[in-house]
Amino acid sequence: MRLKLLPVLAAALVGGLIAGGVAAPAGAQELELIKPGTLLIATEGTYPPFSMRAPNGELDGLEIRVGKEIARRLNLTYEPVIIKWEALLVGLAADQYDFASDAMDITAERQKQVMFADGWLESGGRIVTKKDSPIKTPADIKGKTVGVLVSSTWQKLAEERGATAKAYKAESDAIQDLVNGNIDAVITDSIAAAYAIEASKLPLVLVDEYLSHVQKGFPFKKGKPNLVKAVNKALADMIADGTYAKLTTPLIGYSPAPKDPIKTQF
Repeated sequence: MRLKLLPVLAAALVGGLIAGGVAAPAGAQELELIKPGTLLIATEGTYPPFSMRAPNGELDGLEIRVGKEIARRLNLTYEPVIIKWEALLVGLAADQYDFASDAMDITAERQKQVMFADGWLESGGRIVTKKDSPIKTPADIKGKTVGVLVSSTWQKLAEERGATAKAYKAESDAIQDLVNGNIDAVITDSIAAAYAIEASKLPLVLVDEYLSHVQKGFPFKKGKPNLVKAVNKALADMIADGTYAKLTTPLIGYSPAPKDPIKTQF
């Protein structure tokens, strides 16, 4: 509104490493896979920039790119399962896929239902300004007019810092007003703002400091520790070697890897 390294099980690495740093094939029993040799990942495919359709009709997005890379590192075939948000956890419990994505926040309540892999993406509230704006920190919005989504938590964050909050029915309208010079800044979700700026080449920037934090996680049905550990290692490795940044930066202009990821609760 948060991946540290975990050792992958030796069973997942039987045969050692092959060229390119990809693990040798792992059996369905070793990684608790539903379909041997395949990593089934659920997504809606309609929530940019996390999951969406590219101009050629193929799935693309932050979680799609990261999911494909996880599968590659585990030497598995990536296979998406398209499902509606409201059925996501139901399908997970019914073993329709190995894990889900769909930009799910890691919360204490959800951790009671599912096992999350380490947090793979950080988002939260951030201030958007023009490139030449004097607003460089959250304290700088005091006395300024800041656009926010009506009835959102962003309004409270603006007012707590002494700004005048101007409410909009759509955040895109707030962004347009900022571009037009009618307001001083906008407070919105970091990922959504970064994607809009990058996709539309807007003359805007994000203030570095977050006003609030949330981490996205991949939920698994409980009882699949081997698979979760393997995914955690793949995530940690791709962040450490720079692959994660190469996959995500073209979409939003920066790497959203958590600095202090929420860890799996085994």
